[in-house]
Amino acid sequence: MTLDTLVIGAGQAGLAAGYHLQRAGMNFLIVEASDQAGGSWSSYYDSLRLFSPARFSALPGLPFPADGDHYPTRDEVSAYLRQYASHFQLPIRTGMRVEHIEQSAQHFIVSFANGTQQTARSIIAATGAFSRPHIPQLPGQDLFGGQILHSASYRTPTDVQGQRVIVVGGGNSAVQIAFELAHSSRVSLATRHPLRFQAQQVRGKDIHWWWWLTGADRLPLSKRLRRAAQTQARSIVLDPGIYQAAISSGQIDQRMMFSTFTAAGVRWNAQHEEAIDSVIFATGYRPNVGYLRSLGALDAAGYPLHTAGISTVVPGLAYVGLEHQRTFASATLRGVGPDAARVVARLRQTLNSTQKRCCGQPRHADSTC
Repeated sequence: MTLDTLVIGAGQAGLAAGYHLQRAGMNFLIVEASDQAGGSWSSYYDSLRLFSPARFSALPGLPFPADGDHYPTRDEVSAYLRQYASHFQLPIRTGMRVEHIEQSAQHFIVSFANGTQQTARSIIAATGAFSRPHIPQLPGQDLFGGQILHSASYRTPTDVQGQRVIVVGGGNSAVQIAFELAHSSRVSLATRHPLRFQAQQVRGKDIHWWWWLTGADRLPLSKRLRRAAQTQARSIVLDPGIYQAAISSGQIDQRMMFSTFTAAGVRWNAQHEEAIDSVIFATGYRPNVGYLRSLGALDAAGYPLHTAGISTVVPGLAYVGLEHQRTFASATLRGVGPDAARVVARLRQTLNSTQKRCCGQPRHADSTC
């Protein structure tokens, strides 16, 4: 059976897309490579908490089951996403890793690692921005004899307890991990640019409340602003009142980025080399959409070619969950819902238009008319 839409990924973006496809009455399926819905949340470090309170951390149609001012934990988010999939009885098949996609005149042909195939008139790539960890390659990195981790592999301070550790990155995760490690390890936070702090609470309200009130996180971004957001937003750290103080007091040793790795550690500058046990890169993620390369949907660096989630090169292909896809909030729990609504509306309009055109023509064996 040919589907109206195949959604790839059952994390927050895929679930939001499924909600709006269901409301639109479309014939769809969500496929997930892992063994459960919920995306990457369950694999993040143990102490992770959202930087947005529960009232601003929900998918469409189902409030987050917690006090509105509570900052949900990793496990609470994972449980919520599983509850969401069950609550709306979304059609999800797990263990379905996409290997290859072809496009015929009428539909996409999706091949999976288990040897099966599925045809669909449209595709929503919802594998998001947080399932492909990015570790930059630095001089001397291959010579380093210590441990190199990405924050995606870090779990608890016991992983590096008592060690000399560097955390690389200037965003919320880097600062949170460095703060946590400072209690049991000698840790430095290495950044390329000075940290920029934003108070979590402003006049008694979480900053997300002010962004909601002003509409700042719902304002569509121009292409120029999307580029600027990708370079600037990562350097803004939401501070509940402890991180900047920890750096100012020396509890967290914050330095500018080291120049090279050495066999035993790093070289901070020409005169200062230091032995290091472990380096944790909290340097973000890249879109996990390599399965679209055969369609010509990506640029040379592997990023989707799109405008507000609609592919500019492959008709019938769309995205939900990309960082700064349409707004500053696009990759967040509260941001994927509005983006999914717009993407589904556009796909539905395109499919209806195609149906009207092709159904006036002679039917072919693979026709979906």
